Amino acid sequence: MMAMQYSFTLPADYDMTIIDRRIREKGSMLDGFPGLGFKAYLSARKGEYGSGENLYAPFYLWQQPERASDFLTGPGFEGLTQSFGWPQVKTWIVWHAETAPTVAEAKFATEEIIAIDPHSPLAEISEEEIKKAQREARQTDVVASVSAFEPTSWTLVRFCLQRSAPLIARSSQIYRVGHVSLP
Repeated sequence: MMAMQYSFTLPADYDMTIIDRRIREKGSMLDGFPGLGFKAYLSARKGEYGSGENLYAPFYLWQQPERASDFLTGPGFEGLTQSFGWPQVKTWIVWHAETAPTVAEAKFATEEIIAIDPHSPLAEISEEEIKKAQREARQTDVVASVSAFEPTSWTLVRFCLQRSAPLIARSSQIYRVGHVSLP
């Protein structure tokens, strides 16, 4: 499995209803996409839930990583880059992912990206992160929990989809979920 995300930082005065409309109109285009675990269409508004910026930042869980290539080389991503520019696409190798049958009910997401220090005990970190993701997934409001790492920049990501607004935490980015595409 692979997690993937790209993000567009939008101007502070950007009309975020444009993003909401884009998600409503185009969100279902990835419903049923082969190899997809889920795609969460995410947005954040500056000043809301602690966000410092306006963001459009979809997050993907790929059951079959080679299908990410199909998406990135396809017309949907091409259209996105024509509208918003050429993003840096972050990818992580998944340590653990759990999705509830009710994942499409997600209304909010939290994401925390953490640097992994050089020479860290990766097996121990992986074990701890898996346990943490499993505990997270057992919370009644949580419909998906992903823990993954990226060995080029040595970061780990903790990603969670929830039915209601989470508590604001300094180290987490909170997003609204406009749509969840499923395989």
